[in-house]
Amino acid sequence: MNGAKLTLEVLRRYGVNTVFGYPGGAIMPLYDALYDSEVEHYLCRHEQGAAFSALGYAKASGKVGVCFATSGPGVTNLITGLADATADSVPVVAITGQVASPLMGTDAFQEIDVIGLSLAVTKHSFQVTDINELEATLHKAFEIATAGRPGAVIVDIPKDLQLSEIYSKPVLLNTQSLPVADEDSLAQARALMHQSRKPMLYVGGGVSLGNAVEELRYFAQQTGMPSVSTLKGLGSIDPEDAAYLGMIGMHGTKAANLAVQDCDLLIAVGARFDDRVTGKLNEFAPEAKVIHLDIDQAEVSKLRPADVTVLGDFKQSLPKLAVELSIENWREKCIQLSIQTQFRYLPNNENATGFIDPTSMLNELSRQMNNSTVITTDVGQHQMWVAQHMRFAEPRNLLTSGALGTMGFGLPAAIGAQMSRPEDVVIAISGDGSFMMNVQELGTIKRFKLPVKILLIDNTKLGMVRQWQRLFFDERFSETDLSDNPDFIQLAQAFEIEAESINQPAEVSGALERMLNSTNAYLLHVRINQDHSVWPLVPPNTANQAMLEG
Repeated sequence: MNGAKLTLEVLRRYGVNTVFGYPGGAIMPLYDALYDSEVEHYLCRHEQGAAFSALGYAKASGKVGVCFATSGPGVTNLITGLADATADSVPVVAITGQVASPLMGTDAFQEIDVIGLSLAVTKHSFQVTDINELEATLHKAFEIATAGRPGAVIVDIPKDLQLSEIYSKPVLLNTQSLPVADEDSLAQARALMHQSRKPMLYVGGGVSLGNAVEELRYFAQQTGMPSVSTLKGLGSIDPEDAAYLGMIGMHGTKAANLAVQDCDLLIAVGARFDDRVTGKLNEFAPEAKVIHLDIDQAEVSKLRPADVTVLGDFKQSLPKLAVELSIENWREKCIQLSIQTQFRYLPNNENATGFIDPTSMLNELSRQMNNSTVITTDVGQHQMWVAQHMRFAEPRNLLTSGALGTMGFGLPAAIGAQMSRPEDVVIAISGDGSFMMNVQELGTIKRFKLPVKILLIDNTKLGMVRQWQRLFFDERFSETDLSDNPDFIQLAQAFEIEAESINQPAEVSGALERMLNSTNAYLLHVRINQDHSVWPLVPPNTANQAMLEG
């Protein structure tokens, strides 16, 4: 077979039956091989859309996401998606075409230095220069993408090597195992837990990546420990746990932020002490000792020194730390704090101005949808409202751009999620600013008749930037007006997507029901007040207890 067919054969061996991409000159041999392949290719309308669809597929399924692109602008358009995957530890393999080997280094048409371009945003980059190395390189790409802390890997294949003939010599697939925490560190952790009177469980996205949700919930149940979550950790703790206080950080709940500041032990599981979580770092949980569970040594003590480090597979570590603790008074204090500070939802979703209240609307959507529904978001106010006011039974049911904070993520990610979980309802929740970033992917929804739902929250503004301009830049509203956006209903209908628009609180309940009950793609356009803001908010360089509440 030739190199292109061999590439698809390796994908098949890894169980890859779905890829996202966009063809071009330097990758045409691979697309020619696709013509007779069992691998299903989904044509996106922009390479960034293909990368984000691969991310959505991977996040929703736990499998490796795969995307294709041609050389030059094809590769450069993938880069943001690959950076997002690496930042959020998502396993993605990108296969790109390159100009023919004799032309490399000559500034040929659509030639780009893929290795130099991608080094900073991928876990590893490969460029195949010998056809005899192609098969082993592809295997290495999958191993690296999924090993330890996952990430994005790119494999760049010159056009002539895609056409070169080679005999396949199947490479033995490696069975990977995660390291196991040593007994000394586990014993030290247990000792600190028994000494603690006010421990707090701090849950990050690594729990889902480590497939350790069941073990984490067992740990929380056995210890009785109150818990908080990062944005990427949402859904890992049972939302019905009375001592679960919600999201922590810049837009975290009041209960989560106050309780963490008061705790004497912080058990971080798969979390990074990100600046959006900690606020002013040297004032974060000032009295707390830290037990840090992670798979990546580089994250431990990077920002907050750990008193005990537990490196290894969470599935093995957490059950060994699930000891009974005498913390009844602290647990009850946290539960009461949560009750006293919980969000209040307005009847009929109506705020004082008579506009639809987006927080109440999202809370109602959360109550109406079933536990298997997948929500994707873009980045901005709507993203934080989703995190604050919706509840998730599983972490793979909330797909969002966490570390990189990429606008334009939500719609293509929903496409990938729908491909990976065709029986589940998938809803992309977006703002009018983010939606326009990858709006062309409505064409992908149309072509493949995907039943993706879109909840578009429209304030005709770049809402989060405008909120900060109001608070910290003397209301100098620079370049945040989007009032000249297109008619979103007509836009959806141009792609044969059913759509409706609402702006009255009384319309919310029925509109959500119609969207959820539709068996086809559906866009629900919701107009809200341009001044509706996200609260609480911890200002920059401020301790979390000093949050603004609006």
